[in-house]
Amino acid sequence: MSEIKAVICGYYGKDNGGDEALLMSLLQMLPKQVKPIVLSGNPKQTQQRYGVTSCDRTSAFAVLKALKQSDWFIWGGGSLMQDMTSISSPIYYGGLMALAQKQGLKTIAWAQGIGPLKRNFTRWLTKQTLLGCQAISVRDSASAKLLADWELSPLIAPDPVWALEASPVKGLWDLPAPRVAVTLRPHPQLTPARLELLTKALIDFQKSTQTCILLVPFQPTQDSAIATKIASQLPGEHQIITLENPKELKGLFKGVEMVIGMRLHSLIMAAAEECRCFALSYDPKVSQLMSELNLPGWELAQLPENANQISTTWIDYYANGNALDSAQIRSLIDRALMHQELLNQMLG
Repeated sequence: MSEIKAVICGYYGKDNGGDEALLMSLLQMLPKQVKPIVLSGNPKQTQQRYGVTSCDRTSAFAVLKALKQSDWFIWGGGSLMQDMTSISSPIYYGGLMALAQKQGLKTIAWAQGIGPLKRNFTRWLTKQTLLGCQAISVRDSASAKLLADWELSPLIAPDPVWALEASPVKGLWDLPAPRVAVTLRPHPQLTPARLELLTKALIDFQKSTQTCILLVPFQPTQDSAIATKIASQLPGEHQIITLENPKELKGLFKGVEMVIGMRLHSLIMAAAEECRCFALSYDPKVSQLMSELNLPGWELAQLPENANQISTTWIDYYANGNALDSAQIRSLIDRALMHQELLNQMLG
């Protein structure tokens, strides 16, 4: 079977654990005859980590060269087309997709979380690029509904990271048990006052449960400062754990009883490993996951103003809450593999 070259485009090479997990999931699911060229913020690291050809996502020359060498262009998962954080994201990803289509490449929007799109221009750009795709898959019902309004019928399946293989974490079982992981990230909704509240609640929670707190920066350049600040105030056993390998990041949750998480993929990874999840939502994608899986949690904007109320809720969930059952997890993993079936149909 002849080799197929495909440009893979996403938020890669930025040391974001969730997006790196999406890339690893995609590479795991690609048909063997596909040779990927990954656009990355750190091409050398991406090439070394995954054993793939990679080029600088910010170099117009390198990107154009990759497009000219390729047959396919794939948006590789995540919330690429949304304008909540900035308008630059949809312009970059939509512009590249449009350029690929203009150059005659076949295109796939894969495992996408589309929106929110508040601006008329970004809605128009997203619609036009998706209309030109050979195949589309989305990871949530809100994205599917938006596309249905545009008379598009995407494949809908759970996030591919549900199906990512997990690897053991060296030294994890040497840490005191039981363990609870915390994955916070900076965001305007996580104000200094709310971070202080959560820290006080975490201190009370640890005193009551005698748990070892694992602070896990999913994107160290952003999250480490928060983890360090919390760690300096915790009275009991704790550890800041930074992992580069997405499979190990997922495997971490095999040895954790409960996660308190903002990061979407921390909740997905933890739930997939039968870990209890308590969500702190800063974004519709997290709220959507809470709704679909019936996860307990709060919208950050509606966080209780009393640290005792927060810690009491966590303690009760730690003592009495349940993880997803194995049959539900198996179903989510099996359905996540529908994203692989789509790749096989298009590229196989």
